[in-house]
Amino acid sequence: MKLFHSITDFQSTKKTILTLGTFDGVHIGHKKILERITQNTENGKYESLVLTFFPHPRMVLQEKSEIKLLNTISEKTKLLEATGIENLVVHPFNESFSRLTAEEFVHTILVDKFQIQKIIIGHDHRFGRNRTANIDDLIAFGIEYGFEVEQISAQEIQDVSVSSTKIRKALNDGNMALANEYLGYDYFLNGTIVKGKQLGRTIGFPTANIHIEEDYKLIPKIGVYVVKAVVNKETVFGMMNIGFNPTVNGEKQTIEVHLFDFDKDIYNQNIEVSLLHYIREEQKFSSVDALKEQLNNDKKVAVNYINLL
Repeated sequence: MKLFHSITDFQSTKKTILTLGTFDGVHIGHKKILERITQNTENGKYESLVLTFFPHPRMVLQEKSEIKLLNTISEKTKLLEATGIENLVVHPFNESFSRLTAEEFVHTILVDKFQIQKIIIGHDHRFGRNRTANIDDLIAFGIEYGFEVEQISAQEIQDVSVSSTKIRKALNDGNMALANEYLGYDYFLNGTIVKGKQLGRTIGFPTANIHIEEDYKLIPKIGVYVVKAVVNKETVFGMMNIGFNPTVNGEKQTIEVHLFDFDKDIYNQNIEVSLLHYIREEQKFSSVDALKEQLNNDKKVAVNYINLL
């Protein structure tokens, strides 16, 4: 897949089959649309293209937006590449771009820059300055400029919308089974391993503290999870705590993973952690010994879950 960081960077000698959207999560609803794009390339006659934006438009246009996203931009890129899309344009979204009229967007970008043969888009899609143009306008532009418009049905759009909403709610509820079912993969976090207070190693549960750079990434419900981690290309199972460590009077939220049968120095390494199952909520214990006893119980639950995979 070719990655372009702005519309002006895009280059191709072929006409394109295009769709556009935020594609947050690249979940099972999105994949139906993306499959339609790749199926329309007529075995290489045209090239498939996805146009997406960063920052998320709501981050720019809504002053108090606190939207949390299912994917960082690098995670989304990786997931889109796996769908077989040939070209991904991640265009910087800003207020000046939002002020393009519908005609300017169609003429200068879709037609002149992307040379579109066909656009596959939702029936409720609105575009142009103040989102004033709709699917009927797009069809009219298609007739004028010589490209096809394929509408995605209301039901399919509803599936995409419901999936995104349900995934966010499921993650906030700790319902990993539902979230992962709608995603079509296990929800994951990417970060760098940094030094923490190193209290875990004193009770036999050394943990790797994960720092996630992107503050817009959705962090699931506080609590203890069964996880699968990839670090230095090695896959390791373990358990992870998202929370404040109330037993030792923690003051800020941390993400700490304890990897089973693993004893390597991985500070400053990147780690990808997939969340498989929610074990329990975080709680404050009467003593460190009580915490250690609970962690042993958590490990048994985790190992039993892993053995059933």
